[in-house]
Amino acid sequence: MLTAKASDSREAASTSAGALPSVGGPPVSGSIARVNPVERPDWEALLAAYPGFSFFHGTAWAKVLAGTYGCAPAYFLLQEAGVARALLPLMEVDSWLTGRRGVGLPFTDNCEPLYSDIGSAKKLVQSALEFGRARRWKYAEFRGGRDLFEGVQPSLSFYGHELDLTGDEDRLFGRLESSVRRAIRKSEKSGLTVEVSRTLEAMRTYYSLHCQTRKKHGMPPQSFGFFQNAHEHVVSRNMGIIVLARYQGNPVAGAIHFYGGRQAIYKFGASDETFQHLRGSNLVMWEAIKWLARNGSKSLHFGRTSIANEGLRKFKLGWGTEEHRLDYFKYDLQKDRYVTDTDESSGWHNRVFKALPVPVSRMIGAALYKHWA
Repeated sequence: MLTAKASDSREAASTSAGALPSVGGPPVSGSIARVNPVERPDWEALLAAYPGFSFFHGTAWAKVLAGTYGCAPAYFLLQEAGVARALLPLMEVDSWLTGRRGVGLPFTDNCEPLYSDIGSAKKLVQSALEFGRARRWKYAEFRGGRDLFEGVQPSLSFYGHELDLTGDEDRLFGRLESSVRRAIRKSEKSGLTVEVSRTLEAMRTYYSLHCQTRKKHGMPPQSFGFFQNAHEHVVSRNMGIIVLARYQGNPVAGAIHFYGGRQAIYKFGASDETFQHLRGSNLVMWEAIKWLARNGSKSLHFGRTSIANEGLRKFKLGWGTEEHRLDYFKYDLQKDRYVTDTDESSGWHNRVFKALPVPVSRMIGAALYKHWA
């Protein structure tokens, strides 16, 4: 049973962006409101009533996306008698290049709807589509919520991997595949040093590795402004860590993890290919796992993996993770039906960005990411 303080909920309803009418579907009581979590001082308390909430549902991530890319929060909330029954996170992306649409959420691997009963959650989906029609969205994309779309073919599917962080360090290490354990031991003996940091300077150091790795994979890097916002709203507020490995003072690998509630998120990882033989990425991951377990996280989500990316899938499975499917559902509001998509994470553009100098890729990334959300 979901609960929320009645006084907080009544105040939230009065400050919401506006109530939406109920539309279609089975009878569901309660009021539906479109809300902006950034304007809700009680938002984190509301989320705490949902056992399955993650960092991505929180205010900090909404601030990063709105501040960097101008995405407009349009989270749908159903309440009854001061009790929150369902929450559907969405943001409006408005681009002159790629059109206006609703995404739940942009640049987010997975953001499940939260609900106590499926009828309430389905009602929010209907309300979101009505809002999208009024706003002339091209489509609405829901990143999660498989149970709400029974009989609907996903627009895209990915692998997800989650690691149980409960138990002591020996138990966690024992779950790793033998090749991963060997890589960690090798890196520990190679003279690498590892630091867990929250400084902006550490973020700058990570970003230099990030740009190298994006070039290797043929993708433009996000702007440094995105990482500055992530530092300001997330890392500096004790909701994220930057883990860096150095060899003789030189950064060779790094990762950024966010955390909220019981779940931590492996959001970014990067390395210098010149030092790949030192297995710095393995040591960075292992040190992050230990730190997160010691500091209260119960699970670590490794993000999404394209179905065709067998190498990345194998890497994530090597940490003792449990694999599941991440399904997206896309409703085309012009065609008035659910549609399928093609995973465009690989293609001709990879060859282009592999060939471009990093400064040029950075400029392109800064210009285009707000249109790709």
